[in-house]
Amino acid sequence: MVAFFVPRASDDEQAERLYDALAEFAGCEPGPRDRRVQSVAFTQDGARWVAEVGAELRGERTTSRLRRGELLEHTEVLSSTSRVLAVYPGTPFTVVTDAQPITGAPSEWANPFTVQPDEVTYFDQR
Repeated sequence: MVAFFVPRASDDEQAERLYDALAEFAGCEPGPRDRRVQSVAFTQDGARWVAEVGAELRGERTTSRLRRGELLEHTEVLSSTSRVLAVYPGTPFTVVTDAQPITGAPSEWANPFTVQPDEVTYFDQR
């Protein structure tokens, strides 16, 4: 398991300040120290996506079709240049990325955006 961190934070104290500031930006509550979210897996538009702190959003879409009596599956790998800065627990969960308006980087994802996760992975407790 991974210890809690926020990308671009130089130490634990700065990580806590940045985590709180990103929660304020997103309009949500920061997670308690023992429930900090490392990643969430969720389904969006028929694709399974993973939002993992410190990583770019990534996903897969699998399609099936029948061809000459045989079922063929095709898996398309999806990615986004948006890097996840923090994920906040709640109903729904809130994902904050490094895209606009935090930086000038454009993204196909809103920032922040919300999801109903199928899977949740938490950071190690400190």
